[in-house]
Amino acid sequence: MRKLAVVLMLLAAACGNNKSQSGASTATSTPASSATAQKCQDRNIPAPANTGSMQAKPTVDVPDGAPPCKLVIQDIRTGTGAAAKAGTTVTVQYVGVSWSTRQQFDASWDHGGPIPLSLGQVIAGWQQGIPGMKEGGRRRLIIPPELGYGASGSPPAIGPNETLVFVIDLIKAS
Repeated sequence: MRKLAVVLMLLAAACGNNKSQSGASTATSTPASSATAQKCQDRNIPAPANTGSMQAKPTVDVPDGAPPCKLVIQDIRTGTGAAAKAGTTVTVQYVGVSWSTRQQFDASWDHGGPIPLSLGQVIAGWQQGIPGMKEGGRRRLIIPPELGYGASGSPPAIGPNETLVFVIDLIKAS
């Protein structure tokens, strides 16, 4: 049941957004305009170290300081298999953490393992951050609010204007 709730949450956030981009290590975004938005900074975030087994739930490192204003895409471990493409289905394992609280709000590792997702029906940060990733890879995405759940958040787990940090393992790209 929890797995279904997660999938529905990711799908609901993408409704009405058909934009997909692939490519570079960062994608342009605009800081959230709400008065309650986290202050962001244009900054470089060092990539996390390539540690830990792909067979175990990863630890998500949230850097100190203000969150970046743009989508950050960082390969922790580069895969060797097929590359994910925009709009296709992928099977992933992931852990999601809120920047402001540094608390996990969800993880596929905690409810049954890898899940298939359509990249055309997830939050914009995933739509832009997963294409190009190869099977067997592990990637960190730092997603600004406007590419995540925006001003409304996804209560109760994700607050308004929250920057999200995901570590994603790509199991299969279809």
